[in-house]
Amino acid sequence: MNPSDSPTGRPDRAHALLALRNAVSGAVLTPDDPAYEAECTGHNLLHVARPAVVVGAVAVEDVVAAVRFARSQDMPVAVRSTGHQTVLPEGPGEWLLITTGRMDDVRVDPRARTATVGAGARWRKVVDASAKHGLTPLAGSAPGVGVLGYTLGGGIGPLLSRSHGYAADHVRRMDMVTADGEVLRVTPQSDPELFWALLGCKGNFGVVVAMEFALFPVTRFYGGGMYFRGEDTAQVLAVWRQWLTTLDEDTTTSVAVQRLPDVPDLPDVLRGSFVLHVRVGHQGPASRGEVLVAPLRRAAVCLLDTLAERPVTEVGEIHVDPVRPAPVSGTSVGLREFSAATAEAFTALTDADSGCPLASVEIRALGGALDRQPPVPNAVPSRGLPFVSFAFGVAEGERAEPVQKYLAAYAEGMSPWADRRDIVNFLSPESAFDEAEMRRVFGEERYTRLAAVKRRLDPGNVFRLNLNVLPG
Repeated sequence: MNPSDSPTGRPDRAHALLALRNAVSGAVLTPDDPAYEAECTGHNLLHVARPAVVVGAVAVEDVVAAVRFARSQDMPVAVRSTGHQTVLPEGPGEWLLITTGRMDDVRVDPRARTATVGAGARWRKVVDASAKHGLTPLAGSAPGVGVLGYTLGGGIGPLLSRSHGYAADHVRRMDMVTADGEVLRVTPQSDPELFWALLGCKGNFGVVVAMEFALFPVTRFYGGGMYFRGEDTAQVLAVWRQWLTTLDEDTTTSVAVQRLPDVPDLPDVLRGSFVLHVRVGHQGPASRGEVLVAPLRRAAVCLLDTLAERPVTEVGEIHVDPVRPAPVSGTSVGLREFSAATAEAFTALTDADSGCPLASVEIRALGGALDRQPPVPNAVPSRGLPFVSFAFGVAEGERAEPVQKYLAAYAEGMSPWADRRDIVNFLSPESAFDEAEMRRVFGEERYTRLAAVKRRLDPGNVFRLNLNVLPG
């Protein structure tokens, strides 16, 4: 028997690791390596990965080598780019993590109005590169979020989504490493069923290492937010609900009840405050925007108003999402309506007397182009969903339990208006691993179709540690 082989028939781990390190340009780390902890720690400190091996890929060849190593060792594979995706196993385990954050190249073709990005690119880099040519992508609310994970999960943003749809709707091609360690170029022509499945089901079929998508000729917008006292939530929501019926697709909006921390990077008036944050992104001129938001400004006394004309590079100023890593628990509820009764329940669950320990509970108004099928169909399951609520709390250790219990109570409280559909990027780790939940979110027909693609591309379910549709 070859001395490098184990009795199981698999290559000996030590020899296989040495071969992997020789094949990979990036980092190959195990729990004994000093850099292991930093490589495994992402944006959510509540979900720190503990794989047997982590590969910090810098090139497609590194991803290929990592997948082939994992197959040789009979290890499942998880993929993470910027660390916002936290669907990973708890505790140490015999699995492999590929981090792609170093693969952050961005190329803009101003004539074709497209961007081609690597697996670790973040929206900030794409927005800035595109803006130099008078263009912008369908970026998310947080510029620090990774492009590929966001887009593979559909992708809804704070400015262009109601006029242009999901980010997934504008993808032209993807390069992917399969469970066999092969590299595929996936287009609507080369493999229409795999192209359909990838866009909406995140990383369940392989490692997407590059993506090309459309850009749009938008250079400026009118937007930002208004912060009202949390005690005024009911009366502001009454105005906001009515205001929604007057909007065209050039305006995107959301609201969030927030309990803000007392930290120095917040304006004095917001530090440690209980507020309702009303967010607006409008593609028209400032003069039109000022008229548009006038009813909101009359709804109650505003603590802080940041609405202004802005360059598109300031798209992150609409939501002002947290940028520091933190221990976060969250839940999502798709809503078929946001009626007066829904708003009343929402207010009761989040007001000053509710005992709510959550940092933020938001309602996003969807609709517009998000309801329409794109010219090239994809697997995004939330099309036609009018509203979605996402709630999260920040706590760890013993303090995390009350937060998680309240998240469950909030979801239960909103359940009379809940829809089967949901936003894939907002799903909790528990939902992403639960077959019944996946069937609910995607619907039986779509799930069956996804499972058939999974069976063809990954029959052994190698990529089962992110969002998982089982092989049919």
